[in-house]
Amino acid sequence: MTEPHALRWNLPSLYASVDDPALPADLAAAIAAAAAFRRDWRGRIDAAAVTAPELAAALERHAGLQLQALRPYLYAQLLFAADGGEPRHARLMAEVREGWQELGEAILFFELELLRLPQEHFARLRGAPELAAYGHYLDTLRAHAPYTLGEDVEQAIKRKDLTGKEAFVQLFDELGASLRYRFRMPGEAEEREVPGEELLALLYHPDRETRERSFATFLETHGAQALVLTACFNNLLLDHSKEADLRGYPDRMTPTCLSSETSPELVERMLAVSEEHYPLARRYFAVKQRLLGYERLKNTDLYAPLAGGERTFTFDQAWALVAEAYAGFHPELAQAVGQLLPAGRLDVAPRPAKSGGAFCMGLYPGADPYVLLNYTGTLRDVTTLAHELGHAAHYVLAGGQNFYHYHPPLPLAETASVFGEMLVTRHLLAREQDRQVRIALLCAKLEEIIATTFRQAMLTRFEQAAHARRDEGLLSADDLCALWLEQNGRLFGDAVEMIPAYRWGWSYISHFIHARFYCFSYVFGELLVLALYRRYLEEGAAFAPRYLDLLRAGGSAPPAQLLRPLGIDLAAPEFWAGGYRLVAEMLDELEGLIGAGC
Repeated sequence: MTEPHALRWNLPSLYASVDDPALPADLAAAIAAAAAFRRDWRGRIDAAAVTAPELAAALERHAGLQLQALRPYLYAQLLFAADGGEPRHARLMAEVREGWQELGEAILFFELELLRLPQEHFARLRGAPELAAYGHYLDTLRAHAPYTLGEDVEQAIKRKDLTGKEAFVQLFDELGASLRYRFRMPGEAEEREVPGEELLALLYHPDRETRERSFATFLETHGAQALVLTACFNNLLLDHSKEADLRGYPDRMTPTCLSSETSPELVERMLAVSEEHYPLARRYFAVKQRLLGYERLKNTDLYAPLAGGERTFTFDQAWALVAEAYAGFHPELAQAVGQLLPAGRLDVAPRPAKSGGAFCMGLYPGADPYVLLNYTGTLRDVTTLAHELGHAAHYVLAGGQNFYHYHPPLPLAETASVFGEMLVTRHLLAREQDRQVRIALLCAKLEEIIATTFRQAMLTRFEQAAHARRDEGLLSADDLCALWLEQNGRLFGDAVEMIPAYRWGWSYISHFIHARFYCFSYVFGELLVLALYRRYLEEGAAFAPRYLDLLRAGGSAPPAQLLRPLGIDLAAPEFWAGGYRLVAEMLDELEGLIGAGC
């Protein structure tokens, strides 16, 4: 049996160690290549005399020098994620960020000159066959033209970001990695230092007091750092506001919408439909309260295990389940991730100073992704593995795209991951005959859907509210706590009681820090997957090749265009509500199972 603690990233495949002299040499070479690129190309693009073959050559060179710098940059990120408490890792992270900043300043002119091209000349270039491989990148870049400033201003912004917003992001990350939690684990006589992820895993513990005590410890430890965390939030909110005003964005979400190729109207429609269906979540909470036999459901009870759901899984069992579910859909999906484990692309077990949660890091085309987990053996950990391996499959299959089209657009970033979860859940349900276990599986899936749609919609509303309030003045910790409880209250209604420490629930969510308004992509991804999975159930095996083509496409076309071959119309009024109809059907299935045992 494979021990999770033995499964760590094989980072020497990138560099021998944090002190490998090849790393600063590679970074320096990339910076030198950027300087040479600047000497060769600055002033040649916006003169409107550049030809399509010349621009194609420049784009290839522009991508190549970024790839040179990405290898040391991503290595430093992986090292820091694996052990953020090691001072050398934090120092390296700072060094590569500064190097990346220098490179970015040197090549900033290139995209700015493309944006300044007269529309007529840009249109001629865009239609040239030599630039066909870069077409979607050029289109998405051009969408930012109205909000782009002069090179001197853009360089000044980048330079200030290093000691401004990026410094606050780094502070948040380093603080999170440094936090220590004293807690007496179940079955142990004494308190000890426990990783944050182990505390959060106790939200799935059968004992109610343990769940509440562990989450309260986690939240109150963050609350004790309110001064620093509030400063991070205040300054990042203010920075975004000032830059939005400087660029003339009509809305705080405009840059995210541009990057994700969505419209504010589409996002608002999706959020409004989600809020209209909050009663579905409360209907499930009432079912969970009934199953647990409580007079009042607390937010620490939402993921409490049910009879039949106590089962734990070794990592080998979890890996096999995901592989079987993926292969059952299509062998190519399983093959896409099959080599990641033996190649050392997974870091599995929780430990002090390791980043919390889970993620998949796609490096660049042709390089296998890396997956971080904090695996403790719960059913949710199995679906988390399926989620992150879905991301990994997306990156592997998109490996044939060029540098500019490798990453999927934001609305599709969660498609493969959430679809992978659905495959594993249905695989488990199909092989399970015990009614109690089936109830537990359905509950786990509904809880995941609620977390990925309703909760993420709530998080987006909190972020919108925080930005709006920050425009009025400095936010105190109490202000942020009040906004947090207000938005959660809209979701929970009278169905769920929030524990006192939950007022600090905003303080540890890294999406608020790392990416403005990223959370709506989870709502988009989940509702899209529910629609895709319905198509799969209707069409069977014939659906799989078209789905794999979607993953292979990476970010080579707008989301609406990529989804058209699958029969998805994002503009259809009923699209978003359709996903919630499937949720209602699952609730019907769950209530039917419960009723069958009465």
